[in-house]
Amino acid sequence: MKEKIQSFLDSDILEKYLIGDVTKEEASQAERYIAMYPEVRKTYNELQDNLEAFAKLYARKTPVGLKEIILHSTKKEKVTHIRLWRYAVAASVAILVLAGSALFFWDQNKTLQQENTLVNNKIQYLEENMKNQLEDVRNQFIVLNNPDTKKYSVKGKKEGKELKAIAYINPVKKLSYINVSNVPQLPENKCFQMWAEVNGELVNLGVIKQFDDKDKLLAIPYAENGIGYITVEPEGGNTSPSVQNIVANIMY
Repeated sequence: MKEKIQSFLDSDILEKYLIGDVTKEEASQAERYIAMYPEVRKTYNELQDNLEAFAKLYARKTPVGLKEIILHSTKKEKVTHIRLWRYAVAASVAILVLAGSALFFWDQNKTLQQENTLVNNKIQYLEENMKNQLEDVRNQFIVLNNPDTKKYSVKGKKEGKELKAIAYINPVKKLSYINVSNVPQLPENKCFQMWAEVNGELVNLGVIKQFDDKDKLLAIPYAENGIGYITVEPEGGNTSPSVQNIVANIMY
């Protein structure tokens, strides 16, 4: 602790604090040390006394007639001060205008940067989406034209008895697709939803839309001896399949 106090006293923070030439942090440190440590407080008081003695030693008496001279100068320079004041007001207005302009352009630049980031993100998303779509088209072409691809007919039952689909499985390329060729009409509050069981986990493949998904290949996760289901669920789909509402089994 003594080393800490001595290090502080060896610095010039206390002297600078006495004449008001310190940073906010240095002022806070000086006030804390003066309040906590008697030796620092003693040194500070001595510095104050020395400064006061120095000021008295070199103080000068006011010259005779200084008051009259100051009053005369004040009257003479009054008009000049008024002019300077007007110039100062004009300069202040100009500074405010410039500051406002700078703030406006800074705000505009910030907005442009945000818009640029948004556009870049959209472009990146579109590029990634296009890449995925091209990959999907390539895989569909392989599945439909590769001699190793096997086809499995899928027929519905119960409410989906008119449902017809073909599963395309390629064990070499490890690709699986299904084409739902006929989607029966369901009440408005119900929909068909597809699921796949992969490595013991159930994967939600989404709702089968009656018109959009007709004659369209839908990718399903590949798995050896994979199992898929089509169920009837409430409109919008479900988070887990309603086992009692399975209308089609997909074995691949």
